[in-house]
Amino acid sequence: MKLKDEFIVHNLGEETLLVPTGDASFHGLVQGNKTAEVILNCLLKDTSEDEILSVMQERFDGDESDMRADISDVIAKLRSIGAIDG
Repeated sequence: MKLKDEFIVHNLGEETLLVPTGDASFHGLVQGNKTAEVILNCLLKDTSEDEILSVMQERFDGDESDMRADISDVIAKLRSIGAIDG
């Protein structure tokens, strides 16, 4: 899966924004924290949930099941706005 080209990831220090281009069917901004930033940056190239988990485990200390739940939640939200291919 991969973030569609119609979306741009913009980092603002402690906050990350997902910004749709004029070609996207979604119109609005998506705000995220550091966890979302890692997930979005992983999705700039074709990746899997397991690959995202591996990057998350390198960056953060935490429970694997909690990380998997966070990844699934963010991906579900991105799918609901049509931001992900695959």
